[in-house]
Amino acid sequence: MESLTEKIEKYIRSLLEANSADEIILRRKELANVFGCVPSQINYVLQSRFTPERGFIVESQRGGNGYIRIIRVCLSGVEDRLNHIEEIVDGVMTPQETRRLLKNLEERELLTLRERTMLEVILRFVDEVLVSFFDLPAYRRDEINTELVRRVLKSLAII
Repeated sequence: MESLTEKIEKYIRSLLEANSADEIILRRKELANVFGCVPSQINYVLQSRFTPERGFIVESQRGGNGYIRIIRVCLSGVEDRLNHIEEIVDGVMTPQETRRLLKNLEERELLTLRERTMLEVILRFVDEVLVSFFDLPAYRRDEINTELVRRVLKSLAII
């Protein structure tokens, strides 16, 4: 059985699919009324399911005439892809965040399953080497692995 979060996400995605402009404008309160939930549930869905790493930009204006604009990021040019990588690989990522990012990129068809798998194997190996030979703490390993991901994704983006 689908959770309420999944139902709301599916509904918003169907609205995006039906709109050829890759952009929709919604009202938080009206959407909450459709699903019989509080507006904060809508906020949760937007913050967790419609993120830049998943290929969306969400603009929001609160108040009486408030709205939510959801824009699907289109990455047709090399420069767009490079800028997107800089945006989503920001700061240091934990191994869990890295796996989630790679999975999202695969789902958006910006990475193939083969590329994602190869990158995950390389990251695990590098992490093992950094522990075994250099005894680096987790934060330093995460810094190195994040930079490796950034460089590989940028290389793939220009191909």
